[in-house]
Amino acid sequence: MKEAKWYKKLTDNRVRCDLCNHRCVISDGKRGLCGVRENKSGILYSLVYGKVVASHIDPIEKKPLFHYLPGSYSFSISTVGCNFRCSHCQNSDISQMPVDQNRIIGQDVSPEQIVNLAEKNDCESISYTYTEPTVFMEYAVDIAKLAKEKGIKNVFVTNGYMTEEVLKDVYPYMDAANVDLKGFTEEHYRNICGARLKPVLNSIILMKQLGVWVEITTLIIPTVNDSEEK
Repeated sequence: MKEAKWYKKLTDNRVRCDLCNHRCVISDGKRGLCGVRENKSGILYSLVYGKVVASHIDPIEKKPLFHYLPGSYSFSISTVGCNFRCSHCQNSDISQMPVDQNRIIGQDVSPEQIVNLAEKNDCESISYTYTEPTVFMEYAVDIAKLAKEKGIKNVFVTNGYMTEEVLKDVYPYMDAANVDLKGFTEEHYRNICGARLKPVLNSIILMKQLGVWVEITTLIIPTVNDSEEK
């Protein structure tokens, strides 16, 4: 557990989390929508800092990135938790665990250990993936800073729902991103993901403006987002 970076203290021991565009206002003793950020006596904490629930050595194309470090391997990690509630999520057992099961699990692994493992396995990059890296951003950035010193690139596989201020803070350590554009209408985002489309589009534009290598993935769901109109 570590104090969160992006939040504002409010009255009555409440806080507003400014990590993602939900901007949850969280009462004392409660958690945000993602289930991994908790207000304890007016201080917001990340409950997943350093708690790795999945780690693999993947081809970069599995992220998927097809035009960034092609043919290389990426040391890929995640914690539990997500700020979306996608009804078709393939990793819902870990992404929704904090909300559906009220459980936070993971092996304690320091940022230094992650970077050492990437080096040991000849990985050219570290990917923050499988769930949603925004919800473990403090951990990801601490790893990314060390990785950058070692010449290892950092890849964020994300839904793009981080706030503008977060993106402007972390982009120096974000070499590449694959943004999962879930659909093309506000209705789709509201009904399928429990979020909004506009902030995602804004993030994609800002990433490009900041010099981040961006590739976009859209999962086609028959009858849901595959019509010519969409």
